Amino acid sequence: MSLQDPVVDATAPLAPYDPRYDPLVARTPGRGTEYAPTYWVDTAGAPPPDDGPVQGDIDADVVIVGAGFTGLSTALFLAREHGIRAVVLEANRTAWGCTSRNGGQGQNASGRLYRSQWIERWGKSTALRLDAEIREGFETFRSLVEEIPECEPQPGGHLYIAHREHKLDFLRNETRVMRDVFGYDARMLSAQEVREQYVGDVECFGAQHEPDGIGVHPLRLAHGYHRRARALGAKIHTASPVTGFAARDGVYHLQTPGGVVRARAVGFATGGYTSFGLHPSLDAKVMPILSNSLVTRPLTDAEIEATGFRTHQVITDTRTLRYYYRLLPDRRIQIGSRSAITGADAPNPRHMAVLVDGLHRKFPALKGIDVDYSWWGWVDVSHDMMPRVAQPDTHESVFYALGYGGNGVSFSAHAGRRLAERIAGKRGADLDLPIYRSALDYPFLFNNIGLPQSRWFAPVRRLGQQVLYHWYHARDERR
Repeated sequence: MSLQDPVVDATAPLAPYDPRYDPLVARTPGRGTEYAPTYWVDTAGAPPPDDGPVQGDIDADVVIVGAGFTGLSTALFLAREHGIRAVVLEANRTAWGCTSRNGGQGQNASGRLYRSQWIERWGKSTALRLDAEIREGFETFRSLVEEIPECEPQPGGHLYIAHREHKLDFLRNETRVMRDVFGYDARMLSAQEVREQYVGDVECFGAQHEPDGIGVHPLRLAHGYHRRARALGAKIHTASPVTGFAARDGVYHLQTPGGVVRARAVGFATGGYTSFGLHPSLDAKVMPILSNSLVTRPLTDAEIEATGFRTHQVITDTRTLRYYYRLLPDRRIQIGSRSAITGADAPNPRHMAVLVDGLHRKFPALKGIDVDYSWWGWVDVSHDMMPRVAQPDTHESVFYALGYGGNGVSFSAHAGRRLAERIAGKRGADLDLPIYRSALDYPFLFNNIGLPQSRWFAPVRRLGQQVLYHWYHARDERR
C-alpha cells in the first residue's frame, strides 16, 4: 500500500453500521462507522470526548493503531509508566471492534490452550513461567477494573461446565494440573453441587471452578481506559483509518484520510479487525473468526428460580465451539458462541438460532423469552492458539499485540502494558516466553503448506474453517 492513496474529506458524516463487514475481504474496517447494535453500546452511555479525525499532518513519538482494549491500555501505560504521550489512530469509534462485541468475561487465561497443553508444548519449566506471566496479567486487569467501578465488575471466579459426561475426565485432569503444578485453588464440582450453588444448566454433568474470573461491562471499561489515557496526554483520533504506511529515514509515515501522521515507533492493536495491506508483518497472520452474542430481556423472579441462577460469575462449557454465558447485573442473560464463516453470511438468522437453541437446551424454562439484543464480531485467532506481543523485525520500531483467540478481555490489559514496555525500549526477562519471543506465523490451517497468503485466497481458508466446524460440532455433541 502506498502513500499515494487518495485523501478523503475527513469531515464526512458517520457511516452506517455494516453487518456484513469481513476483514478477510475488506480493504479497511471503514471510517467513522457506527457501532454494532450491542447491549454494551446501548447501556454504556455517551462515548467520552476524543480528538476527532486527523486534520492535517502530525508528528508523534509513538502511534498506536486501534482504539480497543489493547490500543487504549497501551496508550495508558505508555503515559503512566514511561512518560510517552502516544497518538492513537482509530478507523471508526473508540472500542468499535472486538472490545464492544465480546461477552465481558475476564479470565486468568490468554489464547485457547489449557495449562496442560502448555506443559506438552514447552515443558514444565516454561509453562510455570508462562503461568506466572498470565497470572500477573490477570492482576493487571483486576487493578484496572478496580479503578473503573462503573464497569460493573462481577467477581468470584469462573465456572467451566462439562456439557457431556465424557468431558469430566478432561476437567478432572485440568483441575489436577492447576492444583498440583500451578498451585491454584481449583476444584471439581458435581452436577448437584453446581445446581445447588451456582446455576441450573440442565446440560451440566459437573464442573471445574477456578477462583479467578471477573465479568465486566466491556465498553464502560474501555471508556475508563480512554479517559485515563487522554487525561495523561494521549491523543485519540477517531474516524482516522490508516490507508498507507511507509518508512523514510527511520520515520514511519501513516496516511489517514485527513493527513499524514509521522512517528518514530508504531504499535498495531487491531485484533480481529486487522485489514490486509495494513502492514506486511500482519498480512494473513491471524484467522478472523465470527462469534455471535445475544442478551435477553430481564428475567422475572420466577425465571431466576426456574433457571437456578445463584451466581453472576462467568461461565463457559466444554465444547470446542463453546458457549459462554452469565447473568448480568440487571438480570438479563448474555450468551455467545460460534457464528457464520463469512461476513456476507453473518446476518442469516440460522446463526442466531444456534444461540437461541443453546439457551433453550440449557434452560428449558426460557423457551420463547424475548431477545432484546443480538450481534456478532470478529475474534483474532493465531496459528498456534496463543497471543503475541512482538517486534517482528528487530531492525524496525514496529510492534503488535494480538491473537487472543477470544480471551482478550483480561489479557489485553497486560498485553498493552507489555507492548508499551517494548515500544519504550524496556527489555525484561519475560521476553524469553513463547508469546513474546516469536512473531505470528500464518494461520493454523495453512501455516506450513505453501499456499498463497492474500485476501484473494480467503475462500479456501474459509473452506478449511467450515470443515473444522463440522468436525468440532460432531465431536462436541456426541454422547
